[in-house]
Amino acid sequence: MRKITIKILFSVMLTGLLWSCNDNSLEPTLAQSKDLEQNAKTLGDLRTVLNGGYDRMQHPSYYGRDMIIYGEARSDNAFSNANSNRFVTVSQMKMIITDGYPNNTWNKIYEVIGNANIVINKQGATGDAAQLDHLKGQAYAMRALGHFDLLRLFGQQFITGQGGMGSMGVPYVVTFREAGGLFPSRETVQQNYDNIMKDLDQAIALMNSSLDNQTKHYFTSYSANALKARIAAYFKRYDIVEREAGIVVNSGKYTIATAAGYANTFSQNSTANVIFSIAMNANDNLGNNSLANIYRGAAYGDIVALKDLYDIYDSADVRRTTAFISQNGASTEEYRNIGKYPSTASPIDDIPVIRIEEIILLYAEALLANGKVSQALTELNKIPANRNAVTYTNVTMQNILLERRKELAFEGFRFDDIARTGMDMPLVDNLRQRYGVVKFGEYNYAFPIPDAEVSANSNIKQNFGYK
Repeated sequence: MRKITIKILFSVMLTGLLWSCNDNSLEPTLAQSKDLEQNAKTLGDLRTVLNGGYDRMQHPSYYGRDMIIYGEARSDNAFSNANSNRFVTVSQMKMIITDGYPNNTWNKIYEVIGNANIVINKQGATGDAAQLDHLKGQAYAMRALGHFDLLRLFGQQFITGQGGMGSMGVPYVVTFREAGGLFPSRETVQQNYDNIMKDLDQAIALMNSSLDNQTKHYFTSYSANALKARIAAYFKRYDIVEREAGIVVNSGKYTIATAAGYANTFSQNSTANVIFSIAMNANDNLGNNSLANIYRGAAYGDIVALKDLYDIYDSADVRRTTAFISQNGASTEEYRNIGKYPSTASPIDDIPVIRIEEIILLYAEALLANGKVSQALTELNKIPANRNAVTYTNVTMQNILLERRKELAFEGFRFDDIARTGMDMPLVDNLRQRYGVVKFGEYNYAFPIPDAEVSANSNIKQNFGYK
C-alpha cells in the first residue's frame, strides 16, 4: 500500500479520468473537466484528487528520476556514459524538439498541475472547513512548484537576447481545461514569477500547522516558505530569501543531520532534516527506472560522477567516504554516487526535495548579499561543521556555491546554480563532458518546447535556437 494512500471514494469513471490524462495536451479534456467537477464533492474526494498529484510526482519523468538527473548530467558533477543510452542528449546538451525527455517531463508536470487545479477551483465541497483550506493550500504549493520546475527547464530567462524577465516563460495553467483555456499561451518569465509567488502566499495563508501530516510527504506552510526562498534566490530577490529562509531556519522544526546520521537522510523516511520528500515504498518501486539504478544499477548506471566532484571534498568529510562516493571500477577519473538513493534491488528510498541544509545555505547567501557578513559565515559553517569537514574562515559567494555543490551533489541543484549565477558551463573533463564549450546564455541552457505541444497549440512558440 502506498505511503500516500489512494482511496477509491467515488466512481470508477472518475478514478479512471484522474490517471488517464492525454499526454499530448497540457491537461485532460473539457468533457473530463465537467465530469470531475460533478463527481468531486467531498473533502475525501478532493484528498483523493490531490493524492493523485503527489502520486504523479513520483513518476520517473518527474521527481522519481529525470528532474533530478537534469540538474546533474548538465554540469561538472556528472555525465552520461550511455550504458543504456539514457540521458545522452541531456548530458551532451544536444536535445532536439522531438526528444523524449522534455516531452515526457512537460506532460507529467502539467498532469500534476491538473490535479492541483481541480482541488483549488472546487467550490462547495462538503467537509471540515479547516481541513478543506489545508488541502487547498497544499494544492497551491503543488501548482507553484510544478510551474517553477517547468520555468527552470523551458524558460528563456538566461538565454542571451531573449529579454530576461520579459522573455518567454511557460503557460501558467490555473483551470482544469475550462472553455477559453484550452490553448494557453506562454506567459513572460516575470508573470510566471509573480504567479508562483502568489500561489505560495495562498498556500501559506490556507495551511494550518496543526493539520500537517507527520510524514514529510505532504506540503506544509514551512515547505511553502522554503520554496519561496529557493525561487527568490533563483531570481536574486535576496530580501525575500532572507525573510522566507529565516522563517524556516529559525522555526525549530528541522535539524541538520550530523555526520553520523547523514546517511539516514537518504535511507530512512521523514528524517528531522527533511522538509518535503517524495514518498517511495515497495508498491511504488520504479525498478530500473529509479534514481538508484540510473546512478549505479548494473542494467543502467548511465549517470557517472566526475573526479572533479570527488576532489572538492576534504579528506575527512563524511561525504567523501566510500559510503557516499566511490571509484567506478578501475577508473581513476570516474566515481559512483553510493549514499544517496541507496536501494537498487527494490528502490524504496524517499526522495528528499527540500532539506534544511539547502535552506540554511540559501539563508547564508541572502545574508551575505544583504551585507550581514558575520551572520552569513555562521550559517554557512553549520554545514561543514556537521560533516567532519573544514569550516570556512570567510564567507563569499564562491564558498557558498562550493558548499552547495558538496552538500547537494546528486540531488539536482548544480545546473541551476551554474545558470542562476551566470556561469559558463564548467568543462572539467573534455573526454566525458561531450557538450564542449558552452557559454552562459547559449540556447541550450533551456530545453526545447516539445514539438507535439507546439504542433497542437499555435499559441505556443518554440524556444530560441530550436527548429
